Amino acid sequence: MKLPVETHHLPLRLTTGAFILSSGLDKYGADEETAQGLHSTAKGTYPFLDKVAPAKFTQCLSLSEIALGSALILPIVPSRVAGAGLSAFACALLGMYLRAPGMRRPNSLRPTPDGIAMAKDSWLLGSGLTLMLDRQNRRTGRCGIRRRR
Repeated sequence: MKLPVETHHLPLRLTTGAFILSSGLDKYGADEETAQGLHSTAKGTYPFLDKVAPAKFTQCLSLSEIALGSALILPIVPSRVAGAGLSAFACALLGMYLRAPGMRRPNSLRPTPDGIAMAKDSWLLGSGLTLMLDRQNRRTGRCGIRRRR
């Protein structure tokens, strides 16, 4: 039985998946103060989250991270699917970086010292896109010309 994962994807998937899974497990069962902090940060960027209770938001975030981390680690999930989930998650995180005050230097994408931790989430987007696009590059050559089999 051939798994839907390229062997060269495994290091990226395992390290990224373990990191996200750990983050989700850390948030699971978070206390009220932690939930308030996470919710406050998120609703400042995404105002529609104001309608969601902090505890419910944190629970959903935790379970989403656990599911995404598990999908990356488990080789039965195709790389394209895991990469799509990772890319979507990374876009949400980068949206917070781009919109939250004090994260970037004026008129720049460069982070402030406070924004470095959030700016580092850009590697998640690169990882997700790599997983999504790698199979496409294998079917066509580097210059987009279809290979003969």
